[in-house]
Amino acid sequence: MTEQSSGPLHGIKVIELAGIGPAPYACMLLSDMGAEVLRLERSKGTISGVLGGYDVLSRGRRSVAIDLKAPGARELVLELCKEADVLIEAFRPGVAERLGVGPEDCRGANPRLVYARMTGWGQEGPLADRVGHDINYASITGAIAAIGEKDRKPVPPLNLVADFGGGSMFCVMGVLAALVERQSSGEGQVIDVAMVDGVSSLLSMAHGQASAGMMPDARGSSLLDGGAPYYDTYKCSDGEYMSVGAIEPQFYETLKQTLELADLPAQGDHAAWPRMREMLTEKFATKTRDEWAAVFDGVDACVAPVRWLSEAKSDPHLVARGTLVEMGGVTNPAPAPRFSRTPGRIAGPPKHPGTDTVAALTDWGVDKSEVDRLVEAGVVVQGEAQG
Repeated sequence: MTEQSSGPLHGIKVIELAGIGPAPYACMLLSDMGAEVLRLERSKGTISGVLGGYDVLSRGRRSVAIDLKAPGARELVLELCKEADVLIEAFRPGVAERLGVGPEDCRGANPRLVYARMTGWGQEGPLADRVGHDINYASITGAIAAIGEKDRKPVPPLNLVADFGGGSMFCVMGVLAALVERQSSGEGQVIDVAMVDGVSSLLSMAHGQASAGMMPDARGSSLLDGGAPYYDTYKCSDGEYMSVGAIEPQFYETLKQTLELADLPAQGDHAAWPRMREMLTEKFATKTRDEWAAVFDGVDACVAPVRWLSEAKSDPHLVARGTLVEMGGVTNPAPAPRFSRTPGRIAGPPKHPGTDTVAALTDWGVDKSEVDRLVEAGVVVQGEAQG
């Protein structure tokens, strides 16, 4: 069973027309904050079906397996919309309309519905109908070109920038803002969540710095891209790395003292940056990462060990905060952010497609005889609960 939550979104009901990556993550966040999210997904060939209990992004909500192309599926979705506050879809532009579950259809059934559409390129523009992934969406905004070492090729930062940063986070923000606005207007609205828009917004400071001549079109040449030796990573004697972010003068001075490098060049002497980098490189190479972590423990120099994902769950700070939790042998990030009165919670592990079809549809107000008819017709599928 999916547990009830007491989070700040308790009482908000969300329909998720399941897709990949950023849309499920947005719905995971809403679930963590207490919303009741009903996941409508295909019975086979889905990420949750393949990954099962390892699909962290599908945690915390009940699953209904549905064939959206089957006769009667459209009517079922529109019936569910009458009970919902939010619907989130991540189809290519026009797909939801062809299925009969586009914004006009769904908001016709419930004018208070907030309808969020998440795509990479957006609902309009010359690339709107093109395929793409995080690396492509982030590329045209300038984000990918800025990431990587000097005179080397750009480096994709996993799929954090466009999918989850420019997509999921802006989707959640848009949904929450629309819900707040609905309190005064009484009406929902349609949200066009384009990852290219979100990434461009994330680059606000970079655009300002570039306009001021502080961020040229060259990797590894600026303050925050590894160009400054005091904002970079350094290899240790065991092949692992330490991160240094001593931007402020007082932290740079502490860095010099802790490393016992009194002759480290002045921070603002750009001509001496190559020498500064060489000295820091040589120094960090004299100890292992964990030895350096011990040296800088409790020292305000903006220095921290670079941990692998597998190591993060044993990091003392993350352990103390309970930032990562185990559920069914799978590492899960705890709900974030944290609320003082209405804390979020993980409302249950990931479900296999269709685990909750009959019970969830009945709970959402669909007559049991109608649910049975839809199952018989193959419009929806009741899956078997997984142990």
